[in-house]
Amino acid sequence: MEYNAIISIKDLSVSYERKRVLTNIFLEIEGGHIYGVIGPNGAGKSTLFKAILGLIEVNTGSVLIKGHPIEEKRKDVVYVPQKDEVDWNFPATVMDVVLQGRYPHKKIYQRLSKHDHKIAEQAVHDLGISPLKTRQIGELSGGQQQRVFLARALCQQADIILLDEPFVGVDITTEDRIIKILQNLALKGKTILVIHHDLSTVASYFDQVILINQRLIAFGDTESTFTSENINTAYRAQLPILHKTGLIG
Repeated sequence: MEYNAIISIKDLSVSYERKRVLTNIFLEIEGGHIYGVIGPNGAGKSTLFKAILGLIEVNTGSVLIKGHPIEEKRKDVVYVPQKDEVDWNFPATVMDVVLQGRYPHKKIYQRLSKHDHKIAEQAVHDLGISPLKTRQIGELSGGQQQRVFLARALCQQADIILLDEPFVGVDITTEDRIIKILQNLALKGKTILVIHHDLSTVASYFDQVILINQRLIAFGDTESTFTSENINTAYRAQLPILHKTGLIG
């Protein structure tokens, strides 16, 4: 049996302490696109990522990566968490973190090779952080830290990249650089999912949109999916706040 979808999610429901967070999610995600995962706080966006990664128990449903369980395809998926999930006091340098992206390709106790280091060097170059290679990660600015973890993701050379709010706390120059790298990766056939909160940039950043609020509100190409009607349905009670802050017009 052939699977066209890179990520296939069927009838996915997840609860935390008996409170339903996601209900009956069906998604067939194809490669070569950058998907914006959009929805209000508490909509279940991060939970969706954790379900894809196999980090949480699900009530019902299944998630397949290239037609297989995540356990069989883990090195094909890389996850960049929110910044507040990272221990920035850990005594690791920029290069230490970036090279972690090569570990899924290694057997236990197998040492990193010159080839691994070459891939890491290219990743830090692409992100413009070569001068920071020996710096401890806690000494970096928010934008620099985000570049480090994206470099680690590039170093893994995975086909699927999940990023949880990668633009929080970064300057506009870094944000522009990151989105251009992600868009180029999508053009090369990678599958990229980005949890994103700034609605004003959705249309220019993503070619596909997944709108959720505990259930799937809409899914498809950005032009036909990211509509006022679907936004209103997804955000409901938060609409006055969004208008006031200028996130939507």
